[in-house]
Amino acid sequence: MAAAAGVGGGIAPGYRVPQTSMDVEFTQLSDVGRVRQGNEDCLGHVAASNPEDARSRGWLFALADGVGGHDLGEVASHTAVESLLAGFRESTPGEPHATLLTRLVQTANARVLDAAHSAGPRGGASMATTIVTCALRYDRAAIAHVGDSRCYLIRRGQPVLLTRDHTVANEHVRLKIMSQEEAAGAGTRHMLSRSLGGDLIPNVDVSEHQVFVGDVLLLCSDGLHASVKASEMAALASHGGDLAAAAKRLVEIANQRDGSDNISLQLIRVRNVERVGMYRGRPYRLP
Repeated sequence: MAAAAGVGGGIAPGYRVPQTSMDVEFTQLSDVGRVRQGNEDCLGHVAASNPEDARSRGWLFALADGVGGHDLGEVASHTAVESLLAGFRESTPGEPHATLLTRLVQTANARVLDAAHSAGPRGGASMATTIVTCALRYDRAAIAHVGDSRCYLIRRGQPVLLTRDHTVANEHVRLKIMSQEEAAGAGTRHMLSRSLGGDLIPNVDVSEHQVFVGDVLLLCSDGLHASVKASEMAALASHGGDLAAAAKRLVEIANQRDGSDNISLQLIRVRNVERVGMYRGRPYRLP
């Protein structure tokens, strides 16, 4: 199994930061699949290093899928993830995550466009990538995404999709032009309606969710969710099992069933939270 194509915050996947206000454990894995020669996915994270860092900035996880069929997709995905991680590390402590993620994704889009322009004769003008990112702090998760890479919340063994695929087929379903069944077999089901590098200013979907002890967040590229049902992902990632073993098994299943695309995922389990309320944009601890 291929090593993860990713960049990180200096702490190995699977490490759990102890004695912080919000305590998480995580793992990540990326595999080239059975058909492609290269891996155009990229994974990255920034882990809180101490309790104060956990409260002021928190954790960031990001996953990008360089668009298949475009030139230099791997450059686009790496550029996007590296931009997000750098921006998060340099962000103002305490900045609201929803606002921060919107800004960071828009900046990543500009970096991808710049990289495409710099590529010149290599045809980089067509490079693009999806992005899904999750920021965690206190007892909340903020999710931002562009494209069809997904984030699921798995709670008590039940998966909930927190993102909406930005594909032409999915937009047709939303507008009631076609049914879910028709969209599943449509030739546009993998054609993106939004991507980083596709527009000057991307439309970023952002949502916030309360999280509880035992919740698992799963970020993945379509190489996984196109082959493995959400219920199967939840079954393997739930009940306090080994996250690294679950990630490996999910990649194995995706390869057995298809393997025509790169397969990437991040699994983040919430081990402890600090319950807070918000007053005039400032957090305060709840009893």
